[in-house]
Amino acid sequence: MPILKSKSPKWLQSLQNYLQRWQGLAMLFLALGLCMLMMPLRLTGLTIGDIAPNWLLIWLVSFSLNRPVVVAVIMGAAIGLVHDALTIPPESPAPSHVWGMMLIAGLTALLQKQRYLREDFISVAVIVFAMTVLAETAIALQWSFSPYGSSHDLGQIWRHHQPIALTSALLSALWAPAVHFPLAKLPIPQLDNHP
Repeated sequence: MPILKSKSPKWLQSLQNYLQRWQGLAMLFLALGLCMLMMPLRLTGLTIGDIAPNWLLIWLVSFSLNRPVVVAVIMGAAIGLVHDALTIPPESPAPSHVWGMMLIAGLTALLQKQRYLREDFISVAVIVFAMTVLAETAIALQWSFSPYGSSHDLGQIWRHHQPIALTSALLSALWAPAVHFPLAKLPIPQLDNHP
């Protein structure tokens, strides 16, 4: 006796297609949430001298690798605001992470668009290292031109910049593949594929 295949209703097929299409996007933002939770943690083995990897920057570089420049810059601004909300106390005169995050997101998207980098272990680690140094330099520049710092603080700002930037860049580059490669395998809908 032949087995009859029951055809699922059209609305159910449409729902399944919709869910499969956006599952990758949901996983991308779940990874963002995990990176946000990792930012304040100082676990043994994840820090050097109380400096931890910049998890949001790693996520942003991973996101920006396959995105248009405009989308990457907008996400950089959003991630910069999230970073500020996680690290800067209210009513504190501190520089914003928005400008640095926008810059690194745009540069990462431009590098990928020009095909200057590939998506392998070394390329991802090098780009995260360079972008972390750039983001820390943007913060140091903002402190330098801040009205809250005095002229004798300028030497102190740049004296502390080098070890902070290099340590953060090293740790972020080491952990970048652990964040990037799972995200690179996700099926994420592109902007030009609207139904």
